[in-house]
Amino acid sequence: MRCVLCLLLLVLPLPALADGWAALERDGAIAIMRHALAPGGGDPAQFVLEDCETQRNLDARGRGQARAIGAELRLRGVKFDKVFTSQWCRCRETAALIEMGAVQALPSLNSFFAGQGDRVGQTAATLAALSASEGRVLLVTHQVNITALTGVFPKSGEIIVAELNDGALTVTGRILIEPPQ
Repeated sequence: MRCVLCLLLLVLPLPALADGWAALERDGAIAIMRHALAPGGGDPAQFVLEDCETQRNLDARGRGQARAIGAELRLRGVKFDKVFTSQWCRCRETAALIEMGAVQALPSLNSFFAGQGDRVGQTAATLAALSASEGRVLLVTHQVNITALTGVFPKSGEIIVAELNDGALTVTGRILIEPPQ
């Protein structure tokens, strides 16, 4: 009987996470978005931060997904006071295509996948930046960063809605707009 209950808990959404849009409307809501669809995993061996040609980038579907997410946010009247992004090209392009305001690079949002960067230090720096920010904030970053911040493994383009409480993030909702076929 306990196993059946465990399976149901894995399949059924938690009531607090049932409506990500409603969670995003709450005071203090923080939107943490994984960059839109960029096929593949990681980055090529010759990766250079300043050279998008050496990185894994959004494809046409990813660019369409980013535009669709931005359109839905605007349709619902969502506005952000600050938009922070990783310095990786796929994150910067996602942040630009959703058109939610001026975009500011935040190095602590850079990927630390496969031994790059500093997971603990970057996560702490991101939480400190959120603590120091006023108003509604959108972060555009990578799966590893979002998982370190929230414990959630997001899909490409997914927005994790959270609140900052006592220096830690509490997930309150999830929003996903799939890439176009």
